[in-house]
Amino acid sequence: MNMRDHFEQLCFPFTKDLNLIDELWKEIETKYTEKSRHYYNLLHLRNMFAELEPSKNKISDFTAVSFSIFYHDIVYNATSKSNEEKSALKAKERLSELGLPQDTIEAVSDQILATKLHQTSMNEDTNYLLDTDLSILGKDFESYLAYTKMIRKEYSIYPDLLYKPGRKKVLKHFLELDTIFKTDYFKDKYEMQAKKNIAAEIDLL
Repeated sequence: MNMRDHFEQLCFPFTKDLNLIDELWKEIETKYTEKSRHYYNLLHLRNMFAELEPSKNKISDFTAVSFSIFYHDIVYNATSKSNEEKSALKAKERLSELGLPQDTIEAVSDQILATKLHQTSMNEDTNYLLDTDLSILGKDFESYLAYTKMIRKEYSIYPDLLYKPGRKKVLKHFLELDTIFKTDYFKDKYEMQAKKNIAAEIDLL
């Protein structure tokens, strides 16, 4: 799946300004290919779309969810605690330029903000977004370990003395949830393996 083509197709119903679309895509591409990014990059976006495809017919506003995928990590700094808020603001700004309806823009903003805490939402579209964002947690253990190494690189500014306790806290938070995944589809597909992977990582830290 070509991410640029996908983004252009999303934009065409709202504007035929090719220069604007190109400008917005180049911003996305630049942000997601920053040298500091090892996991939260264009491959992450591609994988999210691939994971979501089988559930596409269960999502009421796939356009909003698609824009949420493109913008949910557009601002990412490992030392910042406001990445989601900044990403949501950037999405609102850019989608306004594209001419999206205000309710769609607000939906995208809300979905991006929801990726901060990953709590179950009353909005099922948001739950699908959250689940696909975390789908890596339920992959085979080899893929999961590769993911953990990429995350460690993104937080390389922190020594193990700080990183390991922080990572354990995040992982234990997921294990304390009733379920990691919110939708039946992702629960059935990944819940059991995700808990095994997370417990194994905790033991390795």
